[in-house]
Amino acid sequence: MRAIFLLAAGAVLASSAWAHNCPNEMKAIDAKLATKPQLSKEDSEKVTKLRASGEAHHKEGKHAESMKDLGEAKKLLGI
Repeated sequence: MRAIFLLAAGAVLASSAWAHNCPNEMKAIDAKLATKPQLSKEDSEKVTKLRASGEAHHKEGKHAESMKDLGEAKKLLGI
């Protein structure tokens, strides 16, 4: 019984940590975009769409999807 409680508490804390990390990822992307990185037009558009999608997913509470989109944007930016 104790192990189940600890597992549940860990899951709640982990999901909370993911939720709070989305804004940090968005800030990192915004900071990199502010430096006007050399990207192709296609990559630049993709990064912009992924950033917007990540923010939308975050606001909807879909943090795994948000982190996936934001991670892909960061990869394109080389962060």
